[in-house]
Amino acid sequence: MSTITRGETVTSAIPACDTGDVSALLERGRALAAPVLRAAVSRLAAPMDTVAAYHFGWIDVDGRPTDGDSGKAVRPALALLSAEAAGAAPETGVPGAVAVELVHNFSLLHDDLMDGDEQRRHRDTVWKVHGPAQAILVGDALFALANEVLLELGTAEAGRATRRLTTATRKLIDGQAQDISYEHRERVTVAECLEMEGNKTGALLACAASIGAVLGGADDRTADVLEAYGYHMGLAFQAVDDLLGIWGDPEATGKQTWSDLRQRKKSLPVVAALAAGGPASEQLARILAEDAKLTDSQLADFDEEEFASRAALIEEAGGREWTSQEARRQHATAIEALDGVDIPSEIRARLVALSDFVVVRKR
Repeated sequence: MSTITRGETVTSAIPACDTGDVSALLERGRALAAPVLRAAVSRLAAPMDTVAAYHFGWIDVDGRPTDGDSGKAVRPALALLSAEAAGAAPETGVPGAVAVELVHNFSLLHDDLMDGDEQRRHRDTVWKVHGPAQAILVGDALFALANEVLLELGTAEAGRATRRLTTATRKLIDGQAQDISYEHRERVTVAECLEMEGNKTGALLACAASIGAVLGGADDRTADVLEAYGYHMGLAFQAVDDLLGIWGDPEATGKQTWSDLRQRKKSLPVVAALAAGGPASEQLARILAEDAKLTDSQLADFDEEEFASRAALIEEAGGREWTSQEARRQHATAIEALDGVDIPSEIRARLVALSDFVVVRKR
């Protein structure tokens, strides 16, 4: 059984990455993309521009400038590295970085509303503050902006990049639809769960890992290899998210304790535990079957001990350890994918370090 405690993700089997170097990569992505991202958002009509600024952490609920948490910036960092992998300057990947960030945040705005999440990045979500209508409208506007940012470049490469982005967005939406439908099913297979997570998370990270290269003039073979790297990195990323969704430290994640259990999510630890068989798995199945008969308000009345007991059963059945191992498997597959194309050694090392980071994070 796993001995991981609350707030931890995977074990030390993942090589230790250079935290300083990864932090610099993330900060570079954030710094280069931020001005272009802000300029894009400023095109929105009022009050959508203000609502979007709140969502990105640029202002507080009263409209005052703030240095709020705007996310990890993994996707912008990937887009810039992708450009460098194709021999282009990192700045070449900036429009791609911004476009992917806009799509990612479009999905967050809608997901928070659909999932009923009241907290993101340690503060109230947009729908909670500004209402569901604004969350929907601003999400739609960000998706439109993503395509504008790319297409206004007016190049053949921009057209190729937009095609990859729209395909990734469609898969992301497929994944969200699957995720919602699974909440109302008693059983979901591990294969179904991985397919859903590949769509919901893997597709956009795959796009981020290839879009800079496309803008830099890389051929489809190079872009496809980078996309495969990003896809498996995305599955590793989501496996860690699934661990944090049950056992993450709320102080680090900015979400409620046992957040995925509160939402009845059929995440990897749950699905793996149900598939494992044995007494703990069977007991968990009985409890979740009974939970499925309850209303959301009845489930909300559960105390911490109720959710903690479910988390303990998932761990006893092996769901936590299996998911931790799956994060490592997908991480290894992502790194192996990079062998399919000739990438400068320094850029390859940075891509490896970034993939290491996503599976040892705590938020």
